[in-house]
Amino acid sequence: MAIHITPFGVLSDGRKVKKIVMNNQNGMQVSLLTYGATLAEIYVPDKNGEKRDVLVGFDDLDGFVNRTDYQGVIVGPYANRIGNARFTLDGKEYRLTANEKGVTSLHGNAEFNTAVWEYAIEGDSSVVFTYTSPDGLNGFPGNMNVSVRYTLTDQNEVKLEYSAVSDKKTVINLTNHAYFNLAGYDAGDILGHILTIEADSFTPVDEYSIPTGEIRSVDGTPLDFRTPHVIGERIEADDEQLHMTGGYDHNFCIRGYDGTLRKAAEAYSPVSGIVLTVSTDLPGVQFYAGNFLSGLAGKAGKPIDKRTGFCLETQYYPDTPNRPEFPQCTFDAGETYHSETVFAFSVR
Repeated sequence: MAIHITPFGVLSDGRKVKKIVMNNQNGMQVSLLTYGATLAEIYVPDKNGEKRDVLVGFDDLDGFVNRTDYQGVIVGPYANRIGNARFTLDGKEYRLTANEKGVTSLHGNAEFNTAVWEYAIEGDSSVVFTYTSPDGLNGFPGNMNVSVRYTLTDQNEVKLEYSAVSDKKTVINLTNHAYFNLAGYDAGDILGHILTIEADSFTPVDEYSIPTGEIRSVDGTPLDFRTPHVIGERIEADDEQLHMTGGYDHNFCIRGYDGTLRKAAEAYSPVSGIVLTVSTDLPGVQFYAGNFLSGLAGKAGKPIDKRTGFCLETQYYPDTPNRPEFPQCTFDAGETYHSETVFAFSVR
């Protein structure tokens, strides 16, 4: 194992951004940025032993600042959406920044992913990023101390461990918003990937992508990934939920959720032979098929177009603060939020 640190650019306000690169003994390489605690590159050996970068994103700071659709970043304090940009705790209503369509709060109004995080190197295989979110920013209560640990193992796993504690009762829901293309960032669309999701149900949404409150069976729907399906096979099906979101962009309820680490999803590229297995101790995973990516200039100048990357965002369900029937993510003052997600890579 080895870790190297290099400059990655300077923001307009003078803040310096660094790139941190980790390697394991199998030739796998992971690059992280202090801007957004971003997962920027993952080079994985394919079925022929050739290394491919399987993350769609940018190779310059300007891309992550000005062209981004949250590629590879940590989002919070509440990942995904909160309906009507408000929620109530102990009888007090908190009004949030409505940064999506003037109606919903999405990804905490990009607070975490536009911050420059402090970092510490631990051993030769882990990087810990830390950030303090101030009380009241974007409407969220509490001064929140957050840490995200990335670890690269010799089993070709990228482990993410999230921790957070606030000095006020608040809601916490953190995730990484990586866009994967297991054939390589420059390989075109992801419609030929084969996907399995360990979920018997999902949370249907309204026109603002806010859950209706229903937990609906995937049985008989194009959202049934209990057995492997090609992503493109049913993405254009005549289905109200797919019409609502332009394709797959839904929270799936992970089977058997009990707060322990378990498999959530698996994706496979027949082109490269690379397999991604996602495990988490959280109750949900958002499968987003990149429906609204549109011609961004990405790595090596390659366009990031519609459905050139997919996300598997481990999470509490969207709009949980307004849905008491969902698994809850409200934490008392001084109570620690902790979660773990593992991206494991292999070939077949």
